[in-house]
Amino acid sequence: MRVFPRAGRRTRATALTLLGCLPGLAAALALVLCTQGADRPVAMHLAAPAPASPATHYRAPRPRIVPRAVWLDATVRRTQPPPRYDDRVVAVFVHHTDSPNGYSCAQAPEIIRRLYTGQTGDRDWDDIGYNFLVDRCGTIYEGRAGGVERAVTGAHTQGFNHRTAGIAALGTFTAGVPVPRAMTDAIAALAAWKLGLADVDPRAGTRLVSSNGLSRYEEGTAVTLPAVAGHQDGYRTNCPGAALTARLPEIRTTAARLQGRLPAATGTPTPTSTPTRTPTATP
Repeated sequence: MRVFPRAGRRTRATALTLLGCLPGLAAALALVLCTQGADRPVAMHLAAPAPASPATHYRAPRPRIVPRAVWLDATVRRTQPPPRYDDRVVAVFVHHTDSPNGYSCAQAPEIIRRLYTGQTGDRDWDDIGYNFLVDRCGTIYEGRAGGVERAVTGAHTQGFNHRTAGIAALGTFTAGVPVPRAMTDAIAALAAWKLGLADVDPRAGTRLVSSNGLSRYEEGTAVTLPAVAGHQDGYRTNCPGAALTARLPEIRTTAARLQGRLPAATGTPTPTSTPTRTPTATP
C-alpha cells in the first residue's frame, strides 16, 4: 500500500517502516511475532442476510467493528487535522499490509499500532491510511478516524481515495499463501455493509475518477472498476497479493448474498476508462 496524500517532511530511515504492498518491507519490521495460544476466529454468521425492502434497499447488517481506542494509545497518538468526508462510499479497495503472517490475533492491536506509527511518523501522514483492518481471526478494526458509519476519505489507493473505503488484511498474501476463511468472511461482511449504505451491488462495476496521475490512470480519467476491487486495480502494485486477489470473486459473491441479492451470472467487471479529463477534488 503506497499512497502519498500530501507532501511531508523528509522521512527518516527506521526499522518501524512496516507498511505498504512493496515486496521486502516486511523484512524491515523489528517486531517479534509469536503464535502462543489458540486463536478463535470471529463468527460472522454469514448465513443470515438482511431482507431487502424498498426502505432498506439491499443493506446488510453491520458487523462488529473494534474501535480505534483498542489499538491507539497516548504513547503513539499524534495531533491530526479533522477528518475529510465524501458523500458516500461506492467501492472498497482490498489491501494486504505486507507484514508477517505468524501472529496471534491478540497481537493485532500492536501490529496496527506499528502500522500507524510508520505512516504518521516516517511518512508524516496525518493518520493511518486504511479505513478498516482485518486480522486472520476475522476481527475487524476501525482504522482511519472519522466514524465507521461515515464516508471518511482515506489514504489507501492513490488516485481513488474519494468515495471509497480501504480494507487491509493483516499479513502477506502472495501466491501460494493460505488466506484464512475467517478473514475473507469478515472482509465480505464489511464490504456488504459499507456498500449497502449506498445500495451498491458488490458484484457490479462502479464509476470513479482518478484524482492523481500517479495512479493507473491519468488524473481526471473516469474509469469503471469493481465495487470490491484489489489495490492493483487502481494503482501499479501487486497488492493485495495473488492469493488474496484470487479470493475476491468469492468475497463479492458472499457480500452480495449478505445484502439479500439474488445469484447473478455476471463476471467481474473489466476496468474501462474514458480518456477525458474532468474536474476532480485533490487527493
